[in-house]
Amino acid sequence: MSNDHGVCGLTQDLSESLRLETRALHLQAERSAFMAVLLRGQMQRTPYCAMLRNLHAIYATLEPALQRQATHPQLAPLLLPRLWREPALREDLDLLHGLDWQGALAVQPATLRYVARLEQLEREQPLLLAAHSYVRYLGDLSGGQMLSRIVRDSLQLGPDGGTAFYDFGDAAATADLKQAYREALAALPVDAAAQRALVAEARLAFELHRQLFDELAEGLPPAAAVSR
Repeated sequence: MSNDHGVCGLTQDLSESLRLETRALHLQAERSAFMAVLLRGQMQRTPYCAMLRNLHAIYATLEPALQRQATHPQLAPLLLPRLWREPALREDLDLLHGLDWQGALAVQPATLRYVARLEQLEREQPLLLAAHSYVRYLGDLSGGQMLSRIVRDSLQLGPDGGTAFYDFGDAAATADLKQAYREALAALPVDAAAQRALVAEARLAFELHRQLFDELAEGLPPAAAVSR
């Protein structure tokens, strides 16, 4: 018989289940018009800062919510301080846009929906915050070094500053952190019903990201929009 912290009925660990069940939605988000421009090295500073501004709003909600769950038996193993991205996003925005970015850059409707969902989960179903942790942090850890190089080239940045968001240390440190996170996720004490709920929530997170990227694409300059 399963219970809230049991693992009865599971056929694969949570990390693998999340990876497999969200793969198609993950690819859709990666192939959005906005991300295509970013990955081609054609991103300009204004739309890039718009993306960072919206990611900051998400992390500024997610990370305090996670930190307030420090005694939650299922969430606590995922609270790895080296993952936190809000300070890095603030640093990049200060440098790339200027100190007025919070007032000058718009928070998109999709981001407001995302933030509202995170706030709802903290009140009602805090365990499901783990799904949003998975979507954000494993994505950051997996593609960060590549994106850092692309952004530096696209925006013609010098070696000092502008890509703190992607910096988890050198390649070995990043790989170690990614492995530690995967192991913590795989060992999370959840039953089959909770695992299904987490997968569904991760799918929603990818859908919210897709909506955000679609909205951000409307701010791309005409030349980038034509080449999409």
